[in-house]
Amino acid sequence: MTALAEGVAAGLLVVGSVLTLLATVGVLRLPDVYTRMSATSKAATLGVGCVLLAGALTFREAGVSLRAVATAAFLMLTAPVAAHMLGRAAWLSGVPFWSGTRVNELGAPPESDPAQESTGR
Repeated sequence: MTALAEGVAAGLLVVGSVLTLLATVGVLRLPDVYTRMSATSKAATLGVGCVLLAGALTFREAGVSLRAVATAAFLMLTAPVAAHMLGRAAWLSGVPFWSGTRVNELGAPPESDPAQESTGR
């Protein structure tokens, strides 16, 4: 492994670790579920992606590199969708926004329909 590849892998590991740490702090410190999802869907996804790419650069085997890149791509594609669905479920369940929220473009969640509750839809 060349010195340049080692340096890039080390840099990716440091960046990935810092982003993952920031996501963890965000989950612990942010005030409501909606802002916490922002930390997990952005910082943690990028942090794990950087660590996976560092692993792909370090091992230099086609199988390992392909799995690491495929895992990072899958994570980048699915994390925003999962965060959106969790946010929508929280909103529909009536989870309140933080008191410091200035703009609520969603409004109040729709009233629950007893017919939908009985059928499970």
